[in-house]
Amino acid sequence: MTEPQPVVPRVNWTVLIASAVLILGLALWAIVAPHQAGAALGAVVAWVASRFGWYYILTAAVVVAFVAYVGLSRMGTVKLGPERSTPTFGLFTWTAMLFAAGIGIDLMFFSVAEPVAQYLSPPTGEGMSTEAARQAIVWTLFHYGPVGWAMYAVMGGAFAFFAYRRGQPLSIRALMRPVFGRRADGWAGNTIDTIAVLGTVFGIATSLGIGVVQLAYGLHLLVGIPENIATYIWLITLSVAMATASTVSGVERGIRRLSEANMLVVFLMLGWVVVFGETRRILEGFVMNIGDFVSRFPSLLMDTHAWDRPDDWSQAWTLFFWAWWIAWAPFVGLFLARISRGRTLRQFIVGVMAIPFLYIALFVVVLGNSALEVVIGGDAAFGETAVVQPERAFFDLLAQFPGAGILLVVALVAGLLLYVTSADSGALVLASLSSKIEHSQQDGGKVLRVFWSIVTGLLTLGMLIVGGISALQQATLIIGVPFSVVLYLVMVSFFRALRREMGATPGPVHGPAQTEVSTFTAPAQESGVPR
Repeated sequence: MTEPQPVVPRVNWTVLIASAVLILGLALWAIVAPHQAGAALGAVVAWVASRFGWYYILTAAVVVAFVAYVGLSRMGTVKLGPERSTPTFGLFTWTAMLFAAGIGIDLMFFSVAEPVAQYLSPPTGEGMSTEAARQAIVWTLFHYGPVGWAMYAVMGGAFAFFAYRRGQPLSIRALMRPVFGRRADGWAGNTIDTIAVLGTVFGIATSLGIGVVQLAYGLHLLVGIPENIATYIWLITLSVAMATASTVSGVERGIRRLSEANMLVVFLMLGWVVVFGETRRILEGFVMNIGDFVSRFPSLLMDTHAWDRPDDWSQAWTLFFWAWWIAWAPFVGLFLARISRGRTLRQFIVGVMAIPFLYIALFVVVLGNSALEVVIGGDAAFGETAVVQPERAFFDLLAQFPGAGILLVVALVAGLLLYVTSADSGALVLASLSSKIEHSQQDGGKVLRVFWSIVTGLLTLGMLIVGGISALQQATLIIGVPFSVVLYLVMVSFFRALRREMGATPGPVHGPAQTEVSTFTAPAQESGVPR
């Protein structure tokens, strides 16, 4: 007997109106009065960075410790679904989607720009030294490494546990019931969902804004299209149209195929750089950089620079990245839950923490060391561009390799795939967050997905008009503070639920938890994908 399709959930008008008014109001303010909006954002960011910098650092450490404890303890044996359930996706497809979900086109941006910036102006010590070169890659790996993926693992693990083990809907308010009880369905749940929507929109807008300016330069380099607001508007309109068509079509296989294509294109691009670049230095750098990262990670994790106080550096780098990861956590966490049904919690945590980071490490080491090779070799102009106009660094680096024309086309395709994947998946998740989800297989309605595609595009454009990428970074740093509180609440709720699970099921997890979700038919082979 065929399982009937879930009914489209009702709109949560409280969450939709509150979040839409705030987002559209800020976007219009930025477009109409860019100088005033830019000054206000700068003032708020300075206040947040000076008073909450230590809090962001501490929160990152707490999340890493929490995830490590859950994964290594007996709680890790809990299966994200009934005991006899099996993973929906094979290992390659699952890992490809892990990478595509948690990383956008911004990795292409920062894998070149950050190592060069850290080499020229490190937070401590002398720039343009051998030690600065080693630190440069380590800092980039640190900002894109286990800390952010631990935040994803918390949200994703909680979503998957409550949905597939407890039969709850895939919504943040469902995660809050062990803490707030019935209030999770009232004002408390609405407040948390609104904060989640704001964080998700600003996180996605930041990634899309970075993608717009980078793709615009790539097109300029290839075919001479001018880099200006008109081009940004055209690219944003194109991305909104593509994302809308994709997310409304309901083609479940889409993101799977996009993710697999992404991995193949990325490996082709990196292989080209390794073969035609300084192969020996890249391979030696890979071994050294990984060793440096492993040995320095514990001290970096809780380094607040209490005596050095490079406040501008911290605001631009570590604090921004932690806020950005926090803002993306509900969006990516929900997606990770969708594709991970049938795995144990330990498998989920190890996979989320380790597998994407291996891809990221390869990306950063290959491109980062290649960029440092150019700067150390005497190309000061390239170094200055990477710092002042970082959106140009990636394509300027690739332009120096043999067959640059083909390589640039490959890079543009990879960037566009990552860009559209973030936009359309984000629209669906936002539609779900602003709906009254009642079943783990429900998604927000198509009209709502179109609405969020347009709103995200408007916010991206508004922030670019205000001050480009820096304005988007500032907005993300601000919104990360309230959602970090939600992250703490999720950890408390998740831990309580896991303790009850372990208390009710000594030894291997069987029994009551399985029967709670047994009334829900396992999703079809592709139904774990947010489309």
